[in-house]
This record gives sequence, structure tokens and C-alpha cells, in this order.
Amino acid sequence: MAGPTAGIRTGVELVRGLGLLAATAILIGDVVGTGVFLKARVMTCNVGSPSIVLAVWVVGGLLSLAGALTYAELAAMMPRAGGEYVFIREGYGRLPGFLYGWTRFFVASTGSTAGLAAGFAIFLNIISRGAFDDPWLTVPLGGRSFAIGGLQAVAVVAIVCVTIVNCAAVAVSGRIAMALTAMKIALICGVGVAAVALAKGDWGHYAMSAMSGGCADVAPAARGGFAGFGAAMLGAMWAYNGWNEITYVAEEVKDPQRNLPRAIIAGIGIIAFLYIGVNATYFYVLSPAQITAMPASASVASEVVLRSLGAGASGIMAGAMAASIFGSLLLASLVGARIPFAMSRDGVFFGALAHLSPGTRVPVRALVAQAVWASVLVLSGSYDTITDYAIFAVLIFVALSTASVFVFRRRFPDLPRAYRTWGYPVVPVLFLLVAVWILINTLMTTPGRAVAGLGLMAAGLPFYWYWTHSAANHSMRTSRNHGNHEEPRN
Repeated sequence: MAGPTAGIRTGVELVRGLGLLAATAILIGDVVGTGVFLKARVMTCNVGSPSIVLAVWVVGGLLSLAGALTYAELAAMMPRAGGEYVFIREGYGRLPGFLYGWTRFFVASTGSTAGLAAGFAIFLNIISRGAFDDPWLTVPLGGRSFAIGGLQAVAVVAIVCVTIVNCAAVAVSGRIAMALTAMKIALICGVGVAAVALAKGDWGHYAMSAMSGGCADVAPAARGGFAGFGAAMLGAMWAYNGWNEITYVAEEVKDPQRNLPRAIIAGIGIIAFLYIGVNATYFYVLSPAQITAMPASASVASEVVLRSLGAGASGIMAGAMAASIFGSLLLASLVGARIPFAMSRDGVFFGALAHLSPGTRVPVRALVAQAVWASVLVLSGSYDTITDYAIFAVLIFVALSTASVFVFRRRFPDLPRAYRTWGYPVVPVLFLLVAVWILINTLMTTPGRAVAGLGLMAAGLPFYWYWTHSAANHSMRTSRNHGNHEEPRN
């Protein structure tokens, strides 16, 4: 039976060491970072009403679930390292697959890793009362001096630490993921319970509005009506972002046809429940006007904890936020390295990154390369800019991945599918319509960023041509040694 290819195999293979709980924990831990603690203020500014804010979280969860239901079919059908890279490669060809992987490695994934590391350093600095404010090292460079600040140094050290942890067997990373995710769930539940049990709140806040007050740094065009709802949706989708990344380690999940769909769907459901629940308690403690009057840099969750537990709780909250970010950093490092590994195995990236450690059976070289580039982005301070530019390109690839379910249904109608998308074709179509709407809105409101994102993506074209041409003879020899590409494992 004809089917999607699996890429060239080497002597040492990845190990399926992640069970259902570990896979679900990786998804939840990777998604839940700071969004649920930081987005309530701007979303309240966007729509003005607590009930509409909660409606945005519900709609965001449903849209994420629509994408997750589609990805569940794809991941169960092609449980390969790299996830979306594989879906795009098999659906549209090697070049689109490469451009996706290029954008992920050099911009999106490593930029996100750098941002998480920097966020961890900031909260650690708060806990230590500014111990990392001063420069740690000054390097002479071309007649000028280049200072490496304490925050940058801490961020780089954090990247190095999570990389070392992820060089262990994937089962070890899975157990750590379960512990970190349990901590995150306890943190969110703790904030909600403390708010209701200890703070002097009022459910009457839900009858109030805040369309006329506060909202520093929120553009008037993004307040009220359909535009405001759309802006709030972007905030919610940012907080839900990352559920698709469990597919990057699909080749290391036990019984993937059964466990991947369950992990993806269960993970989204748990995240949506946590997000909606804790945001409901925010509006019990604080009125909409109080939330919108907060500074742009403030955290609604921190203010709620302060009112629940007293002034001494600020350090506790900063520590909890640092721990939550560190967990996301570790899991982002874990899953992100599988994309350059999969590309290298296909002969369209640095060949050395296809190497697996004989002892732990993980792509150590890909992990190290990812850490090096993320550290460069930390030291350069460019990660915020390039990730902003990359959003448009990444959204294009998410839409392509989702649309590939239609490609595979047509091209391989008889291919065994352990899971089929619930509500097909309506569910994936709804997700695609929203993705296209976000793309059009981005192109209209910030065309410079959209064009820059496409430019970053196109910058990979010369490298693709170089790698494919230089690897052609090697690939032919490897094909003769290993035979044809494998069929999907069912």
C-alpha cells in the first residue's frame, strides 16, 4: 500500500519511552507558561466585560480543540519525530517541510526558548531582590566593549541546564514533565482556591464594565466590538499555544495510535478547564475597572494572590512564576530538538544532528545546537523581534498542517487510521477559517511584520538547495543500503 514516507533510518533508533500520562504532561506543561497569569488585563481592556473575557477563553479552548482533533488523526497516522514537519513534508513536499523546520529552528522555537529563559531570569531576579541587575562580564570587541548582563547570564545557564537534563533518556524527561506539570496545575488551582476562600471578593463584579477606564498601552482600535473580541482572541490563543508540539516527540510515544489522540484531546480539555476557572476567580476578587487600571507590566494573578495571602505573598508568586516558566523551558527544549533531528535524518539540515546517543537514544547533538543558537539569541537580545516576525510564517504552517488532513484523506483513502477527526470535515474547516482570518488580520494591521516573517522563511531557500544537492549522492547510497522508505507503523 502506498503511504507517507518515514525518512532514512539509521542504526540507532529513538525509543518509545513516553506513556499516556507523560505525553499528556508534556503537552500541558509546554502550553501552560505565563499567559494565564498575564493576559487577563489586556483581554479585559479588549472586551470590557468579565463574562465576555470568559467567553473568549471558552472559544479559544474550542478552537484549540478543533485543531487538536485534526492533529490527533495526523499524529496517529504518522507518529514520526518532528510532527508538523512530517505532516507538511508528506502533504506538500520536501521544500515546504524544510522551510517550516528552518523557521522553527532558527526563529520560532529557539526564539521562544530564549524568551522563556529571559522570563525565568527576570522572575529569579525579583526573588533575589535585583541580584542580577549588574553586568557579569565585559568582552572587548572591535575596539568596543560588549557587556553580558546578569539576566542574560542566568538565562543562558537556564538553557544549558534544561539541555543537560534532556540529554538523559526520554523516559527521564517524561517523569520530570509529570512532576513539573503537577506543580503547574497545583499552582493554578491554588491561586483560584485562595482567591475564593481568602480574598474579600464580590461576584457582583460580573455585572460591571470597564470600557471607559485605564488600559495603558492598549490601542483604542483594539477595544470593544468585533475588533476587541478578535484582539482578545489573539491573547487567548497565545496562552493556548503549544498544544501541537507534542507531535514533535510522536516517535517516542508508546502505542502512539492510541496514546497521542488521547494525550492531545485530554491535554487541551484540562488546560481549558484551568484557564476558565482561574480567570473566573480573578473577576471575583477584582472589578473590571481595577483590572484595567493596572500598569501594563503588572500581573493580575499576582494582585489576586496579594489580596488573598497578604503582602508577603509577592515573593511566593514570583517563585511560582519562575518555576512555571522553567518547566515550560525544559519541555520546549525537549520537543523542539526533534525538528532539526528529523530534518537532518532527511538530509536537508546539518548531517551531524541526525546522530542519536547510543546510551540514551536521544538527539543530543540537536539539543546542543538548539541550545547554542537560543543562547546567541539571548545574548543578542533579538528574540522578541524575530519571534514577532515569525508569528505570521508559523501561522501559515499551522494552517498547512491542518489542511493536510484533507490531502491525506484524498491521497491515501485506504491508509489505516487508528483515530479519525471527530466532526470531519466541519471541525478542521472551522479551524482553518479562523487561522486564515488571523493571517489576513495580521497582514492588514501589521504588514511589515508579515513581510518580515515571509523574508525570514525565504532566507532558508539557498541553504535548502545547498543541502539537497550536496546530500544527493549520500542519500542514494543510503537508500541502497537501507532499502525503500518504510510504510507507517500501525
